[in-house]
Amino acid sequence: MPELPEVEVVRAGLERHVLGSTITRVDVLHQRPVRRDPRGPAGFASALAGRRIEAARRRGKYLWLPLDNGDALLGHLGMSGQLLVQPPEAAAERHLRVRLALAGAAEGRELRFVDQRMFGGLSVSSGGAELPPEIAHIARDPLDPEFDDDEFVARVRRRRSGVKRQLLDQNLISGVGNIYADEALWRARIHGERSGDRLSAAQVRELLGHAREVMADALGQGGTSFDALYVNVNGESGYFDRSLHAYGREQEPCDRCGAPIRRVAFMNRSSYFCPVCQPVPRRRRTTSAVASVAD
Repeated sequence: MPELPEVEVVRAGLERHVLGSTITRVDVLHQRPVRRDPRGPAGFASALAGRRIEAARRRGKYLWLPLDNGDALLGHLGMSGQLLVQPPEAAAERHLRVRLALAGAAEGRELRFVDQRMFGGLSVSSGGAELPPEIAHIARDPLDPEFDDDEFVARVRRRRSGVKRQLLDQNLISGVGNIYADEALWRARIHGERSGDRLSAAQVRELLGHAREVMADALGQGGTSFDALYVNVNGESGYFDRSLHAYGREQEPCDRCGAPIRRVAFMNRSSYFCPVCQPVPRRRRTTSAVASVAD
């Protein structure tokens, strides 16, 4: 799934190529990608036609394009979504779902939503130009200048859940997906199952710093690309996968100690870690176990 750096690369591309453009026509080629819009495909298209794109913004993995009437085009890339800026004569992509014809700043271009697996989607957020109400519950991401480090550290340390689960909790911190959580944990030498209440404030703060660093590094290389689905608005892939230390490297030697990287199942996906640098935490002793030992 595209994570924060990949989504930020797309947002920056949209900011460069479509700002000031007017949407002249909308073609919904498959209704599933606009399923979250209560207007339906025809109403979705009608709500966008004639509107001018004012900005390109992001909250976590969500993108939105504020429009000149105060509404916004809200999008999520899901597992395989792509937003591409193409000339109209370019051949239609195999999984093209929605096409927006543009005039003005992007004269003669089209903004295309391509999605093979169709877990992503687009909708029009009424009054959502500043912040769509549909995503107001999502926390700020660590690259946001208004992210509250102290509050994050305090909330992590109040919880008994594993720290990787917390990194993936979009209500606590947004934009940190599976890849970058594993990379940040590797850099911090912390196992993902360590509970938050067993980490010091300094450890949580260091982990947050590593999350920022790894995502900034990925952003500088255009994001991480494991297949042709992870692309910017020009269809170009990033290169950060060549710099990964943990994710996707099962049985390869740890870059720090040489031990084979291990993979385990985690929340219907995988976690990658070094068993030496990131030792598995001891299980918490329950009250009954303590009582049994005392007897």
